[in-house]
Amino acid sequence: MIPIEPLMAFVIASALLGLAPGPDNIFVLTQSALYGKKSGILVTLGLCTGLVGHTAAVAFGVAAIFQTSVAAFTVLKVVGAIYLLFLAWQAFRASASALEAPESNLRSSGALYRRGIIMNITNPKVSIFFLAFLPQFASPENGQLAPQIFLLGGIFMSVSLVIFSAVAALAGELGGWLNNSPRAQVYLNQLAGAVFTGLALKLITTSANAE
Repeated sequence: MIPIEPLMAFVIASALLGLAPGPDNIFVLTQSALYGKKSGILVTLGLCTGLVGHTAAVAFGVAAIFQTSVAAFTVLKVVGAIYLLFLAWQAFRASASALEAPESNLRSSGALYRRGIIMNITNPKVSIFFLAFLPQFASPENGQLAPQIFLLGGIFMSVSLVIFSAVAALAGELGGWLNNSPRAQVYLNQLAGAVFTGLALKLITTSANAE
């Protein structure tokens, strides 16, 4: 069992990382502002679900492949970049009336959840980050490493869920204003498209040994 001191340090570090501006924060904020708090939370749940795969990969040593294999890293980041560009294309094409449909959240719930999962699991930087971050708080002296990694991954997911849900709730308040401003909806869709494009370019230009 991991001692309480390292666990508390891990919780604090996870919270600080969750609060730091980054692709996931921007993704949740943008989706919440466009489609409302519920949709932002669904995206958050998708992102956190994706972290399960990264945690398992670190626990079983699979993530090391993406750190040592240029080909594997390249394939994964290209897939992630293509998906982000697809989201950008959808955002650029979206109209204001699409946001006004009262049933839109219910119809797109599954898609928003899957969108969060795909964005997270196709980001090789998350695999490498987990590979570098989680083992720092685990030690053979505290027992088998795999259970410790899963525990740390679960804590990180819980902290991220709380922080990103708060971001979704705050950004969701903006949605009420957007419903009364079609022009603002169009502008925010354009902003979302630009953000997704920027994230795709950043991902595709990332090297395996980047900090």
